[in-house]
Amino acid sequence: MELSWLMRLRIAAAVATGVILIGILAWPLATPSGPLAAGMHSAISIRGTGTLVVLALLAGFIAYFLSWPYGREIGILAAPSGLVVWAVRSGNMAGLIQLNPTLAQRQDLFAVIKWEPIFWLAIVAVGFAGVIIGQKISRPKTQTNKIQEKANSKSNIYLNAILALVFSVLIAQFCIRIFAQDVKISDGRFGSVVAQPATAQIAFAVLVSFGLAAFIVTRLLNTGYIWPIIASALVTAFVNITYVSQDALQHLVGNWPAVFFSNVVTSILPVQMVAFGTLGSIAGYWMAVRYKYWRKHENE
Repeated sequence: MELSWLMRLRIAAAVATGVILIGILAWPLATPSGPLAAGMHSAISIRGTGTLVVLALLAGFIAYFLSWPYGREIGILAAPSGLVVWAVRSGNMAGLIQLNPTLAQRQDLFAVIKWEPIFWLAIVAVGFAGVIIGQKISRPKTQTNKIQEKANSKSNIYLNAILALVFSVLIAQFCIRIFAQDVKISDGRFGSVVAQPATAQIAFAVLVSFGLAAFIVTRLLNTGYIWPIIASALVTAFVNITYVSQDALQHLVGNWPAVFFSNVVTSILPVQMVAFGTLGSIAGYWMAVRYKYWRKHENE
């Protein structure tokens, strides 16, 4: 089941819409604060945040019609694709730590970063809302499959959603620690510390990790990509709560340069986690769908 050239054009159009509206037109909203701060929503003014929200809504709305009649499936790529441009151009976590070298400054920085991904997830959600608005306006005559939802009890649906969210967080953070590699040096307290990975390495690690998480939860729990996408905003908080304590930061401040981290997940900017995590989750979901289709028809 290969993608047709027309389907590839639809996907390219949706991605280009997000890149132009969010990645290019919205980028100046943050750059006055410098590229290192661009990955933090605090670098964007209230007016700038409103503009970014409008552009994200427009990106999803326009991408829906450009990828017609598969706008609901493809249009959702617009907003995260635009944020990928921010993720690539926003410097890195080591740069932010160099600007906050003391223990108190690092504690304040990680306290902000802990919940920072929720802002970027909200931008993705606004892009999805634009797709839904486009769908409501166009009123396509498509049938939604609700047979399986009726067959399952509400309690099972809620349980699967919770399990999908928890498994996605655990799987993604575990895989990121494997795939986001850089120089490692032995450390008496942590076992080892890892240097700041390159942006391309982070992109690969987060995309693949959330792709695997989405594939697994889709196959095992028959859930969609929404829960792995939400998990992309929770992995940072989970790792910060688990690994970023005052004692851990004190050890890093006293013994290692700013480019070294006790856990490689803490070296990933929130916008990078959400942008690459969202695209990886969508890709992993559709890989699971294709795999199910292949298994169903392999013996026919």
